This record gives sequence, structure tokens and C-alpha cells, in this order.
Amino acid sequence: MKDFRNKVAAITGAGSGIGRALALALAREGCHLALSDRNESGLAQTVGEVARAAPGLPVSQHCVDVADRAAVYAWAEETVRVHGRANLIFNNAGVALSSTIEGMDYDDLEWIMGINFWGVVHGTKAFLPYLKASGEGHVVNTSSIFGIFAQPGMGAYNASKYAVRGFTEALRQELDLMHCGVSATTVHPGGIKTNIAQASRVSSNLNGFLVRDAQQGREQFEKFFITSPDTAARVILQGVRHNRRRVLIGPDAYAADAMARLLPAAYQALVVRETRRTRQVGDASAPGTAAAAQRGERA
Repeated sequence: MKDFRNKVAAITGAGSGIGRALALALAREGCHLALSDRNESGLAQTVGEVARAAPGLPVSQHCVDVADRAAVYAWAEETVRVHGRANLIFNNAGVALSSTIEGMDYDDLEWIMGINFWGVVHGTKAFLPYLKASGEGHVVNTSSIFGIFAQPGMGAYNASKYAVRGFTEALRQELDLMHCGVSATTVHPGGIKTNIAQASRVSSNLNGFLVRDAQQGREQFEKFFITSPDTAARVILQGVRHNRRRVLIGPDAYAADAMARLLPAAYQALVVRETRRTRQVGDASAPGTAAAAQRGERA
């Protein structure tokens, strides 16, 4: 798909971040939009910005929980009813969870998998028949660099994003075999300047193990947010135009991908070593923990 003009794109997580940036970038190219998010106020703000950027452009908005299969299927049906067809689905909605595997609550694990993985599955399966019927379509599923490179304390997030990667790569191969006019791309962003960290769940089981407290954990996560959503959107759309199987976003994503390729097993030991070093610095700066850090004990 080289041209987005008069195409119809459905975007999840359109109320902020990459989803909003995608909506604005596509609007400027004359692409009709079906936007969804659970955050109604954020979604309304995106719709307002789109209206200012591209007056008169057909735009529909839907409050959708991507973890709800029936809601996603209803949205897909409504999108085609309102816009006449669907050409692109951007399964972009996502959340974050920081927790040890041992201390993780099953409710938290089901929550993140419901949005990050099942949300992608629901969006893909709900829209795929309509994309095929259009004769020219593309599925764009957002994984993460954490779908390539694992981190301690991010096991659930890693699991959800690795799952998106495997699901989408298999889908791409099946679509290639079908010659049906539809393709698929997996997106692996590095640190993007969005509100995902502040909206994330951080378990108290990380306190004194990897971080001092939940807020310090969020702030530490945000230090790696170096790429703007607008840049991410531009790179994603370029990837669609070039029909790329995988899109990496940001220098950190390229660095992590290279390390995982060059040291597919050994990189884990390097991560452990670096985590121990930075954790000791963090522990030593917290009141009452310096002596424990020096003894190599948990605070």
C-alpha cells in the first residue's frame, strides 16, 4: 500500500501516544479514520485534533475495550457500515506491568494479556475479512523491543509482546501464501514518549529488589523514552508503504535487536550484570538501604 488517500484505517489506543500520532499522520494524507480507545476524553481530544488538521475528513470514534472480543467485532462491523470498507487495522493499544514472575498476581497477568495480546488477536480476526474484501489491506500489530529482548521485572510484558510477534509473523507468512492483497507488519518500538509508564501497574514485590518504590520504577522506565510519537508514526507508515515484515523504532530498539541477534543467550547475563550495578546505586540512595546494598542483601 503506497498511498493512504481515501483508504479507511482503524486504530486502537487512538486516545494518546502513537495511536493519536498515527491518526494525525494518516489524516494529513487523506485517510478516513475509525478511532477507538477506552479513554473517552483522550479519544475526543484526538478527534478534535484530526478535525483541525484535516477539516471534513470522515472520522468515527468508538469507546472500545480491546480485551472484549464482542466489542471489537461490533466495532469492526460498525466501521464498515459507516465507512463502507476497511483497509488498515492498527492494533496499537497496550499497557505495561512490572512485577517479578514469582510475585505476580494472576489477575494482573490476565489483565495485560487481555489487552496486549488478546486485543491484537481480536482486532486482527475481526477486521481481516473486511481487509481481504477491500482487495488492498494491511494489519499492523504493535509488539515492542521487549518482544525481542527480555528484561527482569517485565516478564508479563515480555510474554505479551513476544506473543504478538509470533502471532503476527505467522500471520504474515499465511497472507503471503494466500496472495489475497493483504499483508502484515510487526512493530517493535523502543522507548516512546507516551504515558504508558504513568498508567502502568508496578507491583510492590519490586520494591527493594529492582526499584525503591512504584513511582521510582515508573520514573526509571521513562528515562528510556527517547523517541517522539510523531517519529514513531512516520516510521510505521513508511514500513507499511515498503511492506516490511518488521519495523524497529528508535536507536534503542536497533541496539537491543542487535544485541539479541549477536548474543541470543549471553545478552541475558549482560542484563543481569547491568541490573545488579544500577540496582545497587538505587538501593544505596534510599534511606536505610546503604548497608544492605554493601552486604549484597535485599533491602
